[in-house]
Amino acid sequence: MTETAEKTDLVPSTDPLPARDVWEQKMDRATEESGYFHSLGDAHWAYFADEGTTLLVSFETIDEVLARPDQMPLADSLARGHGWSVLTIIADGATWFRDSAVYAFFDRQVDDAFFEDFDQVLFYGAGMSGYAACAYAVTAPGAQVLALNPRATLEPAQSRWDKRDLAARKFDFTSRYGYAPDMLEGAGQAVVIHDPTIPVEAMHASLFRAPYITRLSARHMGDTLEPALIGSGILPALVDQAMAGSLTEHSFAALWRARRNYSPYLRAILAKAEGAGRTRQAMMICRSVTERLHAPSFARRLAKLTDRMTSAEA
Repeated sequence: MTETAEKTDLVPSTDPLPARDVWEQKMDRATEESGYFHSLGDAHWAYFADEGTTLLVSFETIDEVLARPDQMPLADSLARGHGWSVLTIIADGATWFRDSAVYAFFDRQVDDAFFEDFDQVLFYGAGMSGYAACAYAVTAPGAQVLALNPRATLEPAQSRWDKRDLAARKFDFTSRYGYAPDMLEGAGQAVVIHDPTIPVEAMHASLFRAPYITRLSARHMGDTLEPALIGSGILPALVDQAMAGSLTEHSFAALWRARRNYSPYLRAILAKAEGAGRTRQAMMICRSVTERLHAPSFARRLAKLTDRMTSAEA
């Protein structure tokens, strides 16, 4: 080897680190003083920030985390203003958190009496993560649970009617931490929020039935409720009430009134009314929106619907 080549070999690489490596380093720095961040097998990570005696346990995917401007778990922003501790299990893809490494992690928390160090504990998640929040809440007896659009199970024999997430049927939903409704036994209060206008959502929600489970309806918001609750600004208040065990049908209804100013919800109910041929109802929706909000698109739609109705009656 020539002298020039030898010197070249000693020059440090200036290639940028892959995005995930940079993110992992950021997570390490965020928890180096109190907490930890480490991998759970090949497809999950555990992020723990030890800040106080109230603990928010959440579940999400790495794609969701990386899509945020700060690339931090959602629970971090929900907990920061309160001084809560955060434990987030992050999945690399649609794993449904069905992994022996995740089972082992929660087993260790039980063995170490980890959850007993906290005065209040809330398990939170949406969709796939809502399933996980329910399934793993059994490890912290007395914990509160808030699950948005949760699935009870994706085991084919019990959920053949749900044609979503067919690829997830390869996972075992019959062994440990498997059937989510059963894993809520011992919870303080479990709140399940879903859209009952979607038959499969209503069917999953119906499987969560016990005196300690409260089912709440968020009509016309679909099976991805979390973005709507974030967009309408009410998710933090929901989490606060769920943590305190005070989230009820009445308090949710008061918060959910914010949907009246949330344009995706308004567009959804308008589209459903028009799709069903209910022109008068569509006009009422447009009129309500334009009287309360600056909404040029609804004003234009109202004018067109009015013209159509006038022509039909002529």
